[in-house]
Amino acid sequence: MRAGYYKNERLTLTQMLTSSTINRIAFIGNYLPRQCGIATFTTDLCEAVASHYDGTTCIAVPVNDIEAGYPYPTRVRFELVEKDINSYRRAADFLNINNVDLVSLQFEYGIFGGRAGSHILALLRGLRMPIVTTLYTILKNPDSDQRRVLEEVAALSDRLVVMSERGADFLRDIYNVSPEKIDLIPHGIPDVPFVDPSFNKDLFGVEGKTVLLSFGLLSSSKGYETVISAMPEMLKRFPDLVYIVVGVTHPHVLKNDGEKYRLSLQWLAQEKGVESNVIFYNRFVSLEELVEFISVADIYITPYLNEAQITSGTLAYTLGAGKAVVSTPYWYAEEVLSEGRGVLFPFKDSAALAEQVISLLDNESDRHAMRKRAYMYGRTMIWSEVAQRYMASFEWARAERRHYIPAGLISKTLDKYPGELPAINLEHMGLLTDSTGIFQHALFSVPNYAHGYTTDDNARALLVTVLLDSLGNRKWLALATCYLAFLGFAFNEKTNRFRNYMDYQRNWLEDSGSDDSHGRTLMALGTLLRHSNTPSLCSMAGSLFEHALPAILTTTSPRAWAFAIIGIHEYSLKFEGDRHANQVRDELAGRLLRLYHENRTDTWCWFEQELSYCNAVLPHALLTCAKTLPGKSMTDAGLESLAWLAKLQKSDEGHFVPIGSNGFYKNGGERARFDQQPIEAQAMTSACLEAFKSTGENDWNKEARRAFDWFLGRNDLSLTLYDPTTGGCRDGLHSDRLNENQGAESTLAFLQSLLELRLIEQSQLSMETIPK
Repeated sequence: MRAGYYKNERLTLTQMLTSSTINRIAFIGNYLPRQCGIATFTTDLCEAVASHYDGTTCIAVPVNDIEAGYPYPTRVRFELVEKDINSYRRAADFLNINNVDLVSLQFEYGIFGGRAGSHILALLRGLRMPIVTTLYTILKNPDSDQRRVLEEVAALSDRLVVMSERGADFLRDIYNVSPEKIDLIPHGIPDVPFVDPSFNKDLFGVEGKTVLLSFGLLSSSKGYETVISAMPEMLKRFPDLVYIVVGVTHPHVLKNDGEKYRLSLQWLAQEKGVESNVIFYNRFVSLEELVEFISVADIYITPYLNEAQITSGTLAYTLGAGKAVVSTPYWYAEEVLSEGRGVLFPFKDSAALAEQVISLLDNESDRHAMRKRAYMYGRTMIWSEVAQRYMASFEWARAERRHYIPAGLISKTLDKYPGELPAINLEHMGLLTDSTGIFQHALFSVPNYAHGYTTDDNARALLVTVLLDSLGNRKWLALATCYLAFLGFAFNEKTNRFRNYMDYQRNWLEDSGSDDSHGRTLMALGTLLRHSNTPSLCSMAGSLFEHALPAILTTTSPRAWAFAIIGIHEYSLKFEGDRHANQVRDELAGRLLRLYHENRTDTWCWFEQELSYCNAVLPHALLTCAKTLPGKSMTDAGLESLAWLAKLQKSDEGHFVPIGSNGFYKNGGERARFDQQPIEAQAMTSACLEAFKSTGENDWNKEARRAFDWFLGRNDLSLTLYDPTTGGCRDGLHSDRLNENQGAESTLAFLQSLLELRLIEQSQLSMETIPK
């Protein structure tokens, strides 16, 4: 181990201690019984430290990826909700007030919410105690989000633990981390005796057999097909050979693809004629069971397909048990199997694998010498040793923390975070929704059955559910399924258009709906397709999107074009290679830009000779196109028209005043002040947030908040349209009073605005880099 990465002198003084001045440690990461490697590691590390240091209380803070959570042991004191950033902030408060002396964070991009796991930053920034972070993935070529998140995790951590020298090199050379901050501590393993593989083979019915073993959560990256493809050649030389694969399919893979990979392996074994020599144990085994499986292996194989793996718990376990190992040359394997502790073969090369296995089985003395070298190397990796090394790192982090006050505590100043946002309340949205869809109107807060449903509102509702999903709200799926089903029923295959109005008896009142309802539905479908990973929803939404898209070109409403452009933009962020969708977007954007140039003057910076309804969606659409179409014309027109509209809709007192619906505002005419509609505040909020994302200029964020504050009472009458007791929004502002009805359009306008602002705030809090 290199000096500089692991301070041998310092740790020698402390690693043999069996007591510590640290009274309370919190371990953050996945935790058993959740089925994943990090859960196993976090649990084992926590238990090892607790066992070795009687005076130290160890608590766990796991991450839940399912709504029901897991039946955790009593050591778990607080649970994070993966996609809910507020739960991360609450966790920081919990740890601060519960006298935790140090936090041990297990960091892996995929287990935390936000872009590249950025939600964890909200927790780290709020902590007042030292942080020691163990890194499981250190990428050689990170994208911008991955780099930014890891660099801030490193900056917020007092010490960083890596499990390989390559990981330490990457931190220094790629992420500019000082070597003085890095501790190289091996992956912990159970302490098992060096046993003959034949000793326990009768437990599994393979006595007299030569056993090849692989274990871990199944996914296509494991490369087990390489081993199965090599079996025919190996069986020619060793006909008693069996290959045992232990482990369930990874829960996320199971959710999205089912048992597709396991079935493909079973079919391959049948195709190769080796099905009687391949044994699958489809269970998440306990540590005791795993040790027994490892004990029967004559050779352990890790045929992984990706070199970018900086650690491997499965390889560490088998190496430390003194097994002969054959592996592909991923980074961790190259390091720990050097010096004759294992052999490597090229990725996906079944012939080379067969050659290596046959060679090892033919040369028993070489194989046993390899096993002994591996076992002796693993003595430094047993949990009692690793726990002491971690405690040494913890002690040093605490000692260092006493000498300085860490940077990173962020103040939410009003120039960047202008006021607290209301809590998300879906009660009224749920009340307006039945098994068919969302009702169009309400009498006060009571659904008004007489006016039935509209596709417009169900498209708005579907979009809101997608935003809820992005924020980690668990109520979204059932609602999304309902609204999407409505849109599917609304689509008329004869016209390739969406019908809009449906009465309470589920009778359609027209064959084709308005242009705007068609465009708005495309916007909702495109947004769902970008953000959702639910296969059934995406399949249905994709089909509707494909069949409905051509008809938008026959519409004449600029707002319909704008809605569709925004939807295609969202869709293209995930499916940028869809040439037809891009062509439709370019055609519609060209139409909007021509309208702008035809109607714009020095005093009238607009697309038409009248400002009417949902105005801000027009510049919003151009701003989304600016990211994909060449030139600055789209950006310039979008920003100019939006700035003009923002100035026009700003009162002398500084609050938002939308164009009134009682007459609107014609060029050269008198502007209508009332009635003011929630949809105008929503359109302005969304457009200004798009401008903020496009330019990075915080003035646009302020304009978005100005429009949103209209809902909260910063308006001409100083009356609050949002009703926090119901979660609904009143339908409008008359010249002298509120419209007290709380229909779907107004309620969804409020919710969409609130959720989009929360996503922006979440992104700012997650991704803002602290001073170095």
